[in-house]
Amino acid sequence: MSNFRQSWYEAGARERIAALVDTGSFAEFVGPEQRETSPHLGIFDLPAQFDDGIVVGSATLDGTPILVAAQEGRFMGGAFGEVHGAKLTGLLRAAKALGRDVVIAFDTGGVRLQEANAGEIAIAEIMRAVAEARMAGVRVVGLIGGRAGCYGGGGLIAGCCSTLIVSEQGRISVTGPEVIETNMGVEEFDSRDRALVWRTMGGKHRTLIGGADVFVDDDAAAFRDAARTALARPAKLDADILAAEQARLERRIARFGESADATDIWHALGVDDPKGIPDMPSTAFASLAAQYRESADDAR
Repeated sequence: MSNFRQSWYEAGARERIAALVDTGSFAEFVGPEQRETSPHLGIFDLPAQFDDGIVVGSATLDGTPILVAAQEGRFMGGAFGEVHGAKLTGLLRAAKALGRDVVIAFDTGGVRLQEANAGEIAIAEIMRAVAEARMAGVRVVGLIGGRAGCYGGGGLIAGCCSTLIVSEQGRISVTGPEVIETNMGVEEFDSRDRALVWRTMGGKHRTLIGGADVFVDDDAAAFRDAARTALARPAKLDADILAAEQARLERRIARFGESADATDIWHALGVDDPKGIPDMPSTAFASLAAQYRESADDAR
């Protein structure tokens, strides 16, 4: 048995898909030969990329057919534009039509400023497509652990997934650190304080507050195993699930709304040494999280 570990954080979009699905099973939709590039970037003298920063297609996982998407965080920070968004929307609509589960590897900074209107529309279309697929019984599993994290509209889409799997590197937030600092001031949030950023938005914190369902190590095999388990969970989205999620969010605000730092929240959860969490190995943290995290199971 091989002891080789492949970092999910370091991998590119196609490498992540190759590590996730059965060998040789991936068939790309709207592939490189079609050259579907952004019609907007050239206006700003910016280079386009042949896949517009997202890879979509069909594959099998343990022999079961699925649809899969992976954002390429190394192209424009994996940001959403018109073509990028349309590819993911189309994949999710196909999932509903085919009754096939979807796995999405997020790696995005949000919407491209150069395609702001088209990108914002894409986010709304994707969220609608996720909801419609889930209401039709399709599981939509999100994986977050890439270089760009999952920010802006990507964070909103991730929150709509039936199961969200993260590593410590998987930062999640609707608003990025620099944007918070620009609008609210460095006193509110110092984007240069990397420890603060990871403590506030990183995968450990998101897991403990119930914003993510499963915590894994930065290992492609760990993401694959977690995705396999998630695809075996019951698929359901109805009014009762949405009501439970809303109630859970209200409880979270009531419980942690006055906390000034993530460590305050971890203390409120009952963690004995909250300041030790950032340095805690993944295996030890996963065990701790199972004991102290805010459960989201009733809202999934």
